[in-house]
Amino acid sequence: MLIFELSKEGRKAPAQFPQSKPALPGIPEQFLRSKSVDLPEVSELQAVRHYTKLSQKNFSIDTHFYPLGSCTMKYNPRGAQKYSMLPGIIDRHPLAPDSKSQGFLSCMHDLQEILKDVTGMDEVSLAPMAGAQGEFSGIRMIRAYHESRGDHQRTEILITDSAHGTNPATAAMCGYKVREIPTDKEGDVDLTAFKEMVGPQTAGIMMTNPSTLGVFEKYIETISKIVHDAGGLLYYDGANLNAILGKVKPGEMGFDVMHMNLHKTFATPHGGGGPGSGPIGINKRLVPFMPTPHVTVKNVDGHKFYQWKGKAQMPESIGSLSAFGGNAGILVRAYIYARLLGREGLVRVGEFATLNANYMQAQFIQSGFQIAFPQRRATHEFIVTLKKEAKELGVTAMDFAKRLLDLGYHAPTTYFPLLIPECLLIEPTETESKDEMDGFIAAMVQILAEANHDATQVTSAPLTMPVKRLDDVRAARELDLAWIKQP
Repeated sequence: MLIFELSKEGRKAPAQFPQSKPALPGIPEQFLRSKSVDLPEVSELQAVRHYTKLSQKNFSIDTHFYPLGSCTMKYNPRGAQKYSMLPGIIDRHPLAPDSKSQGFLSCMHDLQEILKDVTGMDEVSLAPMAGAQGEFSGIRMIRAYHESRGDHQRTEILITDSAHGTNPATAAMCGYKVREIPTDKEGDVDLTAFKEMVGPQTAGIMMTNPSTLGVFEKYIETISKIVHDAGGLLYYDGANLNAILGKVKPGEMGFDVMHMNLHKTFATPHGGGGPGSGPIGINKRLVPFMPTPHVTVKNVDGHKFYQWKGKAQMPESIGSLSAFGGNAGILVRAYIYARLLGREGLVRVGEFATLNANYMQAQFIQSGFQIAFPQRRATHEFIVTLKKEAKELGVTAMDFAKRLLDLGYHAPTTYFPLLIPECLLIEPTETESKDEMDGFIAAMVQILAEANHDATQVTSAPLTMPVKRLDDVRAARELDLAWIKQP
């Protein structure tokens, strides 16, 4: 029900009325309202109940298990939120001088050091405002590096066929031709094809490890050597850092630059388009090209003094990515999260994320589901393929996804990666209990049983949601979100 349908003339909530203010001077007459805005007339209690009920219809990490693979939906501790709201943080103006920002800058410098340690990189920039912007800055740095050497023949970026869609988009935006590397039947890079693709035209390679197929790339050291021997560089997509946190570092794998999705690994809010933060880790050869500003520290009269370093101090920098120095509130949350957990706690993130995924994968195999790579151990995520069910029962991965809503679970990522037919990419994260995971497994088993008994119960889902199954294409093309009062 729309709140307009609750409206009756004369109902009001006067305690919540804003203070009446005169119109701003200088606005042309034709732009001023001639009558009041047509708002619903409801009581305060009706308004509170209406919007509370609407919020309860949402699936969220605060209310549901959310096994969304390619975008880690894990619980964000309220402590990180609390301390990011301290007056000295939230009230600080972005243009405040360094001398008035020592507390904030010291936190940011510490965060840079923590992320350097986690990734094995030589330097970290907090400037990128999102993972995609981190990607863009990384490839721009690779381009700047080659151009600084007069190496203009490097026109190609190699990207695995299991990559996130932002990877080829980023390479293209930076002026590179994209070449796709195939995957072998084991889920690894096809080394034979890869070796034939690498040459003097190769600027670099973009990949994540573990890959979006949910397996750890076995040949990563070989891949690194081949690319470096050819004069190219390696870019690491940090989307799957959860799986290796505290166990292995991208810098040790041979990667030259990487981004980190803080909303995936370091407990910052995610969803609804933001806010985001995608710091980049950089090795020594790329440090001169890193984006500005950057937090540095010097000794002044025996005390540490933290300051921003800008374009004037970094003439080869690719420049600024935003008006200020990154998304401050998100960076503070990540810093608090890392400090709350400590070194040992961050190691446990990787251990439990991987343990949970392998437990669930084993349970799914035991329950009769087909796994994409059953011969491989899962990392922090794994793939169920419903190719057999789609062919024999006419029940697709999307049908399973819609039916899960009826049973109180948001669906995992569907139909990605594109290499696996009718796939569900399942990532439990490290914050879920065994009971929650068992509940999700039971729901999937129930849906499989329904599909075998009466497929229409699954193919017609969702059955209990406020809105039944939509025509996805029509909904996207004919989006109607406006309410118009009928005469």
